[in-house]
Amino acid sequence: MAQTVIPKELVDRIVSENNLSNVGRASIREVKKLINDIEAASGTRFIRMEMGIPGLPACQIGIEAEIKALRNGVASIYPDVYGIPELKTEIARFVKNFLNISVSPESCLPTVGSMQGSFAAFLTISRAQAGKNTTLFIDPGFAVHRQQHAVMQIPYESFDVYNYRGEKLREKLEEYLSKGNISSIFYSNPNNPSWICFTENELKIIGELANKYNVIVMEDLAYFGMDFRKDISKPGVPPYQATVANYTDNYLLFISSSKAFSYAGQRLGMMVISDKLFKTDFPNFKNYYPSTGFGRTMIYGTIYPLSSGTAHSPQYGLAAILKAVNDGEYNFIEEIKVYAEKAHRMKEMFLKNGFHLVYDKDEDMALSDGFYFTIGYEGMSGDELLHELLYFGVSAISLGITGSERQGLRACVSLVPMEDLPELEKRLEQFRACHQ
Repeated sequence: MAQTVIPKELVDRIVSENNLSNVGRASIREVKKLINDIEAASGTRFIRMEMGIPGLPACQIGIEAEIKALRNGVASIYPDVYGIPELKTEIARFVKNFLNISVSPESCLPTVGSMQGSFAAFLTISRAQAGKNTTLFIDPGFAVHRQQHAVMQIPYESFDVYNYRGEKLREKLEEYLSKGNISSIFYSNPNNPSWICFTENELKIIGELANKYNVIVMEDLAYFGMDFRKDISKPGVPPYQATVANYTDNYLLFISSSKAFSYAGQRLGMMVISDKLFKTDFPNFKNYYPSTGFGRTMIYGTIYPLSSGTAHSPQYGLAAILKAVNDGEYNFIEEIKVYAEKAHRMKEMFLKNGFHLVYDKDEDMALSDGFYFTIGYEGMSGDELLHELLYFGVSAISLGITGSERQGLRACVSLVPMEDLPELEKRLEQFRACHQ
């Protein structure tokens, strides 16, 4: 009989020591700690697919700009809460060059990663309109956004979009929006964890219904440009990153520097608010804030008390990166294409060894290869599959914590070096041999 890579007794003991009754219900960070503990106890290095963090060096342009800014003394100066002018200008240029959307620099705000941006947005938007305090998540999605709602005691509703692609999405959204309690719609595109990408028709549906029901769409573009089926790398030249902003002015975009520029350690995200929304007055804000303007409330009513802005030198770093990208001097898409190559090869290994893709199509088109993909195994729930793979030195996270209604795992390719792919294939063959 085929052997596991790590003794089952050792894995189960460490799972118990981590007080995890069900590994599949553990948070991403809890899974990370569990894998660290198993690696230390067993001496076996895992094929790590649980964490969605960059696997490439940070953009050198940003590093050099930060060093220069620090030497110029910015570390001793509080940055303005709404961001340095250079960064705001380059964010607006970037949005025009790569989404073909016009926004003023005033409407572009740096945040402490997109995580702080989403926290601030959820809090602010839930207070904008009387009777509308509920977020609608188009799932699957990033589990921590639910945790943010729990912390702030903001209600949410959700549905798994798998069975509601194309025109079916309109009817499903109407089902929720017609109740009148939804303040906002939230989704990621490309999607974490499923890697689905909404089509132009689906984005149009979302935008039209946002206008009809006066709800704000929050679009998380953490994986900007990583639908590699089209090349958006040339500034100001189509095709562009797909966005709901083409179909509504009721939008707020989150653009991360973590994945596109491998700048995760500096915790710097971009919040882009439509100019119309930025200037809109919401009388209900008076119950919570001194002013009623959306943009002013976001900056001085929510971001200011949360963190008083974001760190100074990273803003200069990101401004320099964006300027190089906007000027056509730095092709960030070329740098990150390696993720697609790895995803393609890793998917083939899983499929060859009896796994299947859980989310596999955008309507009638095969999903792009990219940062994530989803896998399942016949006869096992996602939670069971995660636990079984631990015995073979392979980690991931269960789709069960993402709002998905389907059984399987999310696999991230970023921390799997190319040289580890033969070892992954070997371990998957052992897994298959043990489960035939």
